[in-house]
Amino acid sequence: MIEPDKTLYEHAGGDQGLHRLEEIFYAKALADPVLKHLFTEPVPAHVDHLTWFTAESFGGPNRFSRELGFQYLIDVHRHLKITAEQRDRFVSAYMESFDEAGLPTDERFRKAVQEHVEFGSQVAQQNSHAQTDDELHPIREVPAWAW
Repeated sequence: MIEPDKTLYEHAGGDQGLHRLEEIFYAKALADPVLKHLFTEPVPAHVDHLTWFTAESFGGPNRFSRELGFQYLIDVHRHLKITAEQRDRFVSAYMESFDEAGLPTDERFRKAVQEHVEFGSQVAQQNSHAQTDDELHPIREVPAWAW
């Protein structure tokens, strides 16, 4: 049963649950034949940064915004030219990782996570092709995601 005032962050098990998810996902991304062109080499802080972003989006601490800022995310994706195949594989690898991470299995939570990943990957894909700032997705802060 989902508590009505519980955030997605709390439902996921906080930093511990989300870090486990991001660790599994990052290992998959580095090894995946489609994604390895985007994730070319291990970056020691990447799992922490992914965790911070997801935690903040899901109602947890705002470490990502405080420590890195949204412009960092724009800069990381800029000029990557993410393909539709890479975007689709990113979403499927993330949801595979979700299933492996031992997070809550209720359908409502899974749907919220999938919608978050699909939206974020669409923003990243758009930003990866932007030639000018006007072509960037208009979002400029970590999105607040809820039930």
